Amino acid sequence: MERAVTRRRQVALVVLAALAIAAFAVGASLGAGSRPAPRPRLASTLGVKQLAGERIVVGLSGTSISAGLREAIGEGRIAGVVLFAANLPSRSDGRRLISRLQAIPRPPKLRKYPLLIMTDQEGGLVKRLSGAPTASAEQMGARGAAFSARQGRLTAANLRELGIGVDLAPVLDVARPGGVIAETERSFGSTAFRVVETAIPFARGLEAGGVVATAKHFPGFGAARENTDFSTEEVDLSRQELRRMDEKPFAAFEAASGRMVMLSTAIYPAFSQDPAAFTRVIATGELRNRLGFEGVTITDALETPAVEDFGGTAKVAVAGARAGADLLLFARLGPGERAWKALTAKLRGGSLDRSEFEAAAQRVLDLRAELPR
Repeated sequence: MERAVTRRRQVALVVLAALAIAAFAVGASLGAGSRPAPRPRLASTLGVKQLAGERIVVGLSGTSISAGLREAIGEGRIAGVVLFAANLPSRSDGRRLISRLQAIPRPPKLRKYPLLIMTDQEGGLVKRLSGAPTASAEQMGARGAAFSARQGRLTAANLRELGIGVDLAPVLDVARPGGVIAETERSFGSTAFRVVETAIPFARGLEAGGVVATAKHFPGFGAARENTDFSTEEVDLSRQELRRMDEKPFAAFEAASGRMVMLSTAIYPAFSQDPAAFTRVIATGELRNRLGFEGVTITDALETPAVEDFGGTAKVAVAGARAGADLLLFARLGPGERAWKALTAKLRGGSLDRSEFEAAAQRVLDLRAELPR
């Protein structure tokens, strides 16, 4: 019995060492061994309205820019725009739309900060734009690090050509049998080591091409049976299992100086009965305090059945901000505007911590400043 226990411990140590080596290697290859020196804290000089705006990302309808969206950008009430397939019917349409969005005059203090223009370009079933990546995450994982790194570089070139600066990819969820991530070929592998070995190089390729990579869905969505876009999901794993397996790729992403992480909207009963994006012990405790992540966090989409039972838009926005989510992602302007109003009111009333709010807004501003103009 003692020999068996000793053997299991030896195997565990070998696996942990291998993960650490892989994380170190991909960290070096990202070309971001250390994060940029802190910039002057612009967030502390912003008024409440613009400060709240740094926490909001919205979508739009088709390829036209509504008067409301133009006004929101012009007044600094949003930090970015998420694009879907309907916004990108052709490459020329997408390029034109993005150019027009970035050309909208912003407040003087924000004039030099490009909008965060983002999309989901994972490969396989989840692509908003034609072209790279030509393989699914599962295929990239099977073909190895060099292939996935090249797919990342090609994807960056594809997105940058249109002016998209943020890819909401790669998926770092570890695939489990029967899980929706495995069934839709969105995972790079069924072990934490395989995901680290092949997904981080994809992120490296994106970053090398000037596109921000986004690791998702923290703390790990590989065991979920359905997409949170369609139903409320619980990931019924212990804290020990989540940390042992599911959080490992995110630890490697952090070690590689990854710049953005998406928070899951599934419920993790081991931590809370609320969605992860609204749970401080996950968004701040696990990701920032335990793993040491210093970049920007963004919620998964907030207009889905996964969050409907939680409450209205105002409650969702305030809960996300209090939990530690830097950016709140809405597919439409209307809910985004309601979220902005709620954050503004709570900031003015003093029920949201101003120093924490400024720190989150500053992380977003720093990321915007790093994007090509």
